[in-house]
Order: sequence, then C-alpha cells, then structure tokens
Amino acid sequence: MPTAIEFFKLLPKTNCKDCGQPTCLAFAMQLANQKAALEDCPHVEQSAKDALAESSAPPVRTVTVGSGDWTLPMGGETVLFRHERRFVNPVGYALTVSDLWDEARMQKTVQQASALSFQRVGMVFRLDALRLRCDSADADRFSQAATALSSLWDGPLVLESSSTEPLMQAARAIRFRRPLLQSANPENIKDLGAFSKETGCPLAIRSDDLQTLADLVEKARAAGAEDLVLDPAASEPKDILERNTALRRSALKKKFKAFGYPILNDLSGTASALTAATVATLRYSSLVLLDDLKVEEALPLFTLRQNIYTDPQVPIQVKQALYPVNDPDQHSPIFFTTNFSLTYFTVRADIEKSKMPVWLQVVDTEGLSVLTAYAAGKFTPENVSAAFQESGVLDMSDGPVVVPGLVARMSGKLELAINRKVVVGTNESTAIPRFLKRLAESRSQD
Repeated sequence: MPTAIEFFKLLPKTNCKDCGQPTCLAFAMQLANQKAALEDCPHVEQSAKDALAESSAPPVRTVTVGSGDWTLPMGGETVLFRHERRFVNPVGYALTVSDLWDEARMQKTVQQASALSFQRVGMVFRLDALRLRCDSADADRFSQAATALSSLWDGPLVLESSSTEPLMQAARAIRFRRPLLQSANPENIKDLGAFSKETGCPLAIRSDDLQTLADLVEKARAAGAEDLVLDPAASEPKDILERNTALRRSALKKKFKAFGYPILNDLSGTASALTAATVATLRYSSLVLLDDLKVEEALPLFTLRQNIYTDPQVPIQVKQALYPVNDPDQHSPIFFTTNFSLTYFTVRADIEKSKMPVWLQVVDTEGLSVLTAYAAGKFTPENVSAAFQESGVLDMSDGPVVVPGLVARMSGKLELAINRKVVVGTNESTAIPRFLKRLAESRSQD
C-alpha cells in the first residue's frame, strides 16, 4: 500500500477541498489509511490513477457474485484482525438445492431460505445465496434446474458440478445472474478459466494442497479469469482454521498474489456443520456453503457475523427521528435518548414492557451512549431542542419531557430552551416501567 507521501506526489496539490478534505495532504493521509478512494478527487489525472491502481488495491481482491440490487461482495480485506482497522465484506451463507428435486420441493426450500431473516439492533440479517448442486450428472436437467431456481430466488447463486459440461451449460443459461462456478480442478482449470473470462462468472478453484491451489490460480489467470475464489477443501474445524489462516496470512503478510482472493468453505456432509461454520466465520471465510440451516442455528450464526464485521471504531447507530411507542397521543410523555443502538433498543424495550404510550425522541450523538455523549458535548439541551424542533414532537403532545436521570443536570437549561415542563427520569432503563406508572398516577391526581 502506498504511503501518504506517495499519494500526495500524484495529487494536484491545489487544496481545492472538492474531495471533502481541507488539504491535499489530508486527503493523501485518508487514502493511505484506506478511508477514502482516489476517485473522490475529481482533478486527479488518469496517468496518476493508472500508476496507483494496482499498488493501492486491497491485498485480497473483491469478487462479487450475483447481479442487480442483490449481490454478494466477497474479499476486499486488508487486515488480519478487525481491531487493526475493520473487516470489509461480511461472510455469506448459502443453502444447497439439488437438481434432482422437483419444483415443489425446490420452491419450499426457497421459501425456507427467504424466511431466514431477522431484525436485530436495527439491522436485517438474511441468508445470502443458494447453491444448486448437479446430482443428476445430466447437463440438460442441471441447466433446467438452474433456470427454474433463478426464477424463484432473486439473490446470488452458486452452481456446483463435478463435470465441466453441465456446469458450463447451466452457467450459460443464467449468465445474466453472474453465478459463482464451483469448482475448477487440475483437469478442467484451463477450460473453466477461459469460460470464466468469456462469461464474466466468478470461478472457485478447489484443492486441499495449498501449493496445488496456487498453481491452479496461476493457470486460471493465464487463461484470462480474474474473479477467483479459493476453495481449500476444508470442511472440518481444524482444517478450516489452518488452511484459511495460511491463505489469508500469505496474501496479507507475504503479499502472495496467488492467494489474494476470497475463501470458500464447503461444509456439505460435515457432521458438525454449525461448529465448522462458526470457525469459518471467525477465520476469514467469505462464503460458507451448507446443506441446511435451522432457524435456531441461523440467528446466533448471523449475530456472530454481525459482531465480527461491525466496525469497532464506529458504533451501530439508529436514525435521529421520533419513534412512537405503545400508540402515544397528544398527552403522552416525551422521552429522549441517544442514537447508540444498544441504548435505543434497551430503552424502547422497557417502554414497551410498561404498556404505557410514550413518544421516544432519538438524538444524533454519533453513536455514543448517554454519559459518553454528554461528556463529549454531543448530548446537550441545544441538541435535544433542535431534535424536538425537527420532529415537531412538542406540537404533537403537551405531555412532560422526561430527561434521562444520568444527565439530570441538563434539565434546567432544557426547560428554558423548550419552554416545557421537564421531569427527571430514571438512571437505569429497567426502572422505566415503574417510573411511567408513577408518572401516570401523579398526572391523574393533578
């Protein structure tokens, strides 16, 4: 990766600020830290872009499966550990469909795959792809099954066949969907490499020997294939840990270009598939292929993925907005909190538990919690008042405004800023139901 000075030498040095940075040097530093793209500067000459294109590319190539609005980008990684910067493209999970199945069974599996969708802390988890396996050894049947599956499933597809001709025929039938072809081997690497170049479909290359895998990659590249995926034939946890780590370390630390591609782990027939999928998620896999995945298995696996691929330097946030809870009206109290997702969902859950109607105003604090945001000057009476004005909540309800107990000291200034009665709430979210009950009783007595 070029240094900031190397980037700076190729920039126009006009300090025009069109890139969003105050100076060209500041922009060069962002480029060196991979927090900006060279395309962000509209004045960079093409010769400079060409000079930096290869050297500034991530050590692991980004390969995208699928087309249209729903795709599966894989790779693009630059670090071994997420605390160093962050991981880029979350691992994808795919379920398997056989070309021996009739349309009814295929449709049922697609429905089950679509149902593997969950919402957690404001984010939607879902299954990423389906893999069609050629169990019939019949090219025509496999091609027809690929066409049928592509009409039922809008997401990315993987085509697997141990024979070359069925794989090519099926891929031609749905090439517009840009499926991943699984998998090339020493016998068909030249044919599939050329076919990948012709169709633009990404190609998986399989070998349990890493030296052989590197040789196959070079042959595929020589045939013109560019978008490759490494399949180290690792399905047991121990093999996944060892081979995936060796591939990623070689790509990032040793700059070995033959291993600078996303990694696939095929867990078909694995007895401990969930354990293996967990290890693959933890250790650099970009795509995990499974025979089946139950709901009770999917949620913890998807949650693990979210935890690993969340940027540790950027908290998960919710949008600044007004959220009605338990159908509030023009007399309901007004709560407010920060946009740190854990704080928001905790507060909201306890309000819902109370069964009391409340207007909940979320204030943008750049994802910081209540005390942290207050200490950083991002959770102030002025910010809260501005959020109230934006949502218009003070015109929707004449109820009291409840300030979080941890920042009770802002209550006086906030009362002056909004010209509304302010009540100090609880320090802990768990006490909200009891607090709301007492608040309702006191208001009824008034």
